[in-house]
Amino acid sequence: MDPGNNTGISKFLLLGLSEEPELQPLIFGLFLSMYLITVFGNLLIIVTVSSDSHLHTPMYFFVSNLSFVDICFTSTTVSKMLWNIQTHSKVINYAGCLSQMYFFILFAGVDMFLLTVMAYDRFVAICHPLHYMVIMNPQLCGLLVLVSWIMSILNSLLQTLMVLWLSFCTEVKIPHFFCELNQMIQLACSDTVLNTTVMYFAAVLLGGAPLTGILYSYSKIVSSILGISSSQGKYKAFSTCASHLSVVSLFYCTSLGVYLSSAAPQSSHSSAVASVMYTVVTPMLNPFIYSLRNKDIKRALMRFSGMAVLKGPIVRGLKCP
Repeated sequence: MDPGNNTGISKFLLLGLSEEPELQPLIFGLFLSMYLITVFGNLLIIVTVSSDSHLHTPMYFFVSNLSFVDICFTSTTVSKMLWNIQTHSKVINYAGCLSQMYFFILFAGVDMFLLTVMAYDRFVAICHPLHYMVIMNPQLCGLLVLVSWIMSILNSLLQTLMVLWLSFCTEVKIPHFFCELNQMIQLACSDTVLNTTVMYFAAVLLGGAPLTGILYSYSKIVSSILGISSSQGKYKAFSTCASHLSVVSLFYCTSLGVYLSSAAPQSSHSSAVASVMYTVVTPMLNPFIYSLRNKDIKRALMRFSGMAVLKGPIVRGLKCP
């Protein structure tokens, strides 16, 4: 197998969620709304955590990092999709497709690792509360986030470089709304055994290991909560994990559902529609889950909005003679 883009192909066609022209305005409006909600909601979480000293804790440090990654994760796919609908074009060039695939794998990996780190944070907080601030010190928190990025960058770089070795025989039509790794491998006309092996090995290692860590952490958390005598204490302990557990369930159930079902005989269009759940819907819902189910975030948002309201009259008052 010769390295590089042997066919000289310079572009791909992203078929999107539907090829019906009358549905394009509806899809554009729906995805633009979800994208704006995702960006605004996650930015609000980041600004709130950064501006409120009460939230300068390991837990909310990870939450703000997750919000940043969710913005990047959604922007990687949805922005190109919206641009193509607006310009009535389905074209994405070869370099753009590889770049989109690289960043998609990167941010998806960081997302999974951060969810695992947050599960460990909750494990330490509930199972070792007296040593929490000693264990989850700023150095360790920064190191955990750094390792998450490094592992994801290496995996994404490996997967993308291996696609460079594939050949594409004709004008490739991708039955998806973004350049997804599995679709790219299936559409190649050269030998893809090594690519498929590496892809599934990475999925098991970098997807299964974080999930195993999350399940182990929560098994210890549940065991610790059951050991609490008072029902009020149990509720308080569980409430600190409710938001994270909701996000984990939403992300893993939707993403695993898509990739496990890919082995079953179904159309690629159905897989593309299902992918919307974890690529667009989940990042959009995360800020609502953390703000609506978390008292600290709600109080911080109230303080933040209260400061904004107060600053208005003060500024206007300064302009008065």
